[in-house]
Amino acid sequence: MSFKLAILTALALGAGFATTAIAQPSPSPSMVKKFEDWGVYSYRSNGSRTCYVLTMAQDARPASVQHGDNFFLVAPKPSGAGYFPQAIMGYDLKEGSQMRATVNGQRFLLTARGNGGWTAEESRDAALVAALKSGSSMTLEAVSKRGTETSYTFSLSGISAALTEAGRCR
Repeated sequence: MSFKLAILTALALGAGFATTAIAQPSPSPSMVKKFEDWGVYSYRSNGSRTCYVLTMAQDARPASVQHGDNFFLVAPKPSGAGYFPQAIMGYDLKEGSQMRATVNGQRFLLTARGNGGWTAEESRDAALVAALKSGSSMTLEAVSKRGTETSYTFSLSGISAALTEAGRCR
């Protein structure tokens, strides 16, 4: 199981909803601490502890559709150097589509697969995390499997403190 898939699996089990990315059972995460709009979660796998930070969308558009639970999380890379920013949606995304995250006027493309999205270029992970730390909100645009264009607003309040705490829980 890839690291990203393991994180998605652990998150999905902890959040209490099914995700298309689940390939095999994984340990359930538990909340470590909350920092404003971001929570730090941990789980144990193969004898080691892994932490990640997570927030939920505060606003979803269009209001006329069912969005499900939509999350944005940042997980450490297995090497310990840097982070994987990820979106997890409450629905499947259009195959071949890209999600667009905007923070402080900076745009980041995320590759959509199933109900999740990751930066299209891993080299942009650090820039996205830096923007998240310095911003106050992020807008995430996506297209559902049905073709519905959606938009979400995520608060960035507390992400810096949450990432600091997550870095301590290895």
